[in-house]
Amino acid sequence: MGKLKYIVKRIKNMNYKNFFKTINDVHEKTNKNRVYLFFDMVICGFKYQAGYMDYQLFEMYKMNSNERKTIITRGKNNDMIKKYNNPKFNELFHNKTLFNEKFNEYLHRDWLLVNKNNLDEFQKFLKNKEEIMLKPIGGSCGQKIEKVKTKDFKDKELYKYVLDNDLLLVEEVAKQCKELSALHPSSINTVRVITLKGKVLVAYLRIGNHNNVVDNFNHGGLVVPVDVESGTIKFPAIDKAHNEYTNHPLTGEKIVGLKIPRWNKVIELCEDAAKKIPELGYVGWDVCVGEKYPLLIEGNEFPGHDIYQLPPHRKGNTGLYPIFEKAMEEEK
Repeated sequence: MGKLKYIVKRIKNMNYKNFFKTINDVHEKTNKNRVYLFFDMVICGFKYQAGYMDYQLFEMYKMNSNERKTIITRGKNNDMIKKYNNPKFNELFHNKTLFNEKFNEYLHRDWLLVNKNNLDEFQKFLKNKEEIMLKPIGGSCGQKIEKVKTKDFKDKELYKYVLDNDLLLVEEVAKQCKELSALHPSSINTVRVITLKGKVLVAYLRIGNHNNVVDNFNHGGLVVPVDVESGTIKFPAIDKAHNEYTNHPLTGEKIVGLKIPRWNKVIELCEDAAKKIPELGYVGWDVCVGEKYPLLIEGNEFPGHDIYQLPPHRKGNTGLYPIFEKAMEEEK
């Protein structure tokens, strides 16, 4: 009943203009009949809980029924979120201050919540810091996050700037290891690690590009899966246009074959952090790999389902849902 209710809701709220545009886009790419594509998308919606964007993004038009079953579609992802995440605890991830308080032992960097009455504390925080990160209390996907040089502001100017722009969470800049910094020095190139009931199942590296200070895929960044067992990158990275890169397009640094340093420590951090909040059992953790240990950046109670199972990164045209199914069966 739950799946049917979800599908009915999606049908009711669907953007039909984009739906038919997607049919045309796939038709132009494949020359498949538009009527066939219409019904095939509908079938995938009912049978695999796949939206039309899933159909296009994962190239389900190239897959047989057994292969389609292996894709984590939007509907399947929502099912796991509903099953394992208690929404009463979402604020711990939505509010960056609450997150930092809860997971402070994994941050390994100074931070401060700025208000109108703590100028002295703010000035003490700035001492010996050439750069700091400014973040809004809420927000996601790297929105409104800024890295600033403290020398660019005189006296109380930075304090006023923080208050005026509601960038109230100030943090010491996380220092990443030289191997990941070499890929794109302007950004912290984080590893997104997915845990289900406290166990790491999949991971991928996000790499900045174009000298942006954030590594987010939607801000021009690159993404590539990380082999969970070895911490090694075995595929080319891709950007949002699905261009593939064995080496970074800006720095020329090698991507394929790179092994994430201190990988066992990354796994340990995420599984330990997951145990601190069992009410949110399905989480995406963003981790900066430092020179000595990994540093937790943030957590997401609504893990994306898309960018770690894109066609260029699939083995044998197979998605990742079987890994999650196995974990859910073991959990029972």
